[in-house]
Amino acid sequence: MLRVEQGMSRGRAVFRCSFQPAELSEQQFQDVSRTVHRLCGIHLSRKKKALVQARLAKRIRKLGIAGFDEYFDLIHSRQGARELGCMVDALTTNKTSFFREAAHFDFLTEKILPALEKTRIRFWSAACSSGQEPVSMAIATREHLPGINNRDVRILATDISVQMLAKARQGRYPACEMDGLPPAIRRRYFRPVAGQEDAQQIFSVRPEIRAMIHYAQLNLMHPWPMQGPFDVIFCRNVMIYFKRETQQQLIDRFWDYLVPGGYLFVGHSEGLSGISHQFRYICPATYRK
Repeated sequence: MLRVEQGMSRGRAVFRCSFQPAELSEQQFQDVSRTVHRLCGIHLSRKKKALVQARLAKRIRKLGIAGFDEYFDLIHSRQGARELGCMVDALTTNKTSFFREAAHFDFLTEKILPALEKTRIRFWSAACSSGQEPVSMAIATREHLPGINNRDVRILATDISVQMLAKARQGRYPACEMDGLPPAIRRRYFRPVAGQEDAQQIFSVRPEIRAMIHYAQLNLMHPWPMQGPFDVIFCRNVMIYFKRETQQQLIDRFWDYLVPGGYLFVGHSEGLSGISHQFRYICPATYRK
């Protein structure tokens, strides 16, 4: 479909043309749903059709191809393997922020960190998106873990999205994404990036925080190559995209990767009700092995 937009430039009418793909058919939506579920376990319900159409239309415009039919020919071809990853990136929501769901970080700093007496400590941010969660974990640990300079503390941060991991590894965030951080924390653990021409100031995570975090791509539905075990696992606001059977499998695997007495944090909109598990409920969205 050809869309013509009219605008004004220096007093003259300007017409811009852009191709809009036709509506995503029900069969194509089901094809996307099956493909995404096979790749990463995410369940796209029927009410997500409009979102899927909008985000795939954006990919189609970026690729410069004719429409949904040609796009589906691409992703099902040998040459389309890379685009499958881009499609998953486009369809997964990556909403995050520093110290999101603050009650979890309060529990981490007030209950867990002061009680950790061992030297080797391992945390896992199991869906780290663009890095705000593992950075928040690292900052909280540096602020509240006694004798941290004499401890071996590492945070594994994984995500399925190559695009989000690239941003996380860069460790740079605009000022608008740091509004909720206390000024003292911002001064201690971030520094302004010099030579920025944009109006929006960019801040870089300081080296001592970056050194604590290892980023890696991981599809939670695939084998987990890391050895573990972990003292704390954050997997928040991820399971809401999975069917109950997939959630059950994931919780069982988290149990195996936690040390005895280790903690699992899930999103406050998730919980483990309806899932058979051995965890002990501690407080909302917080469980202990």
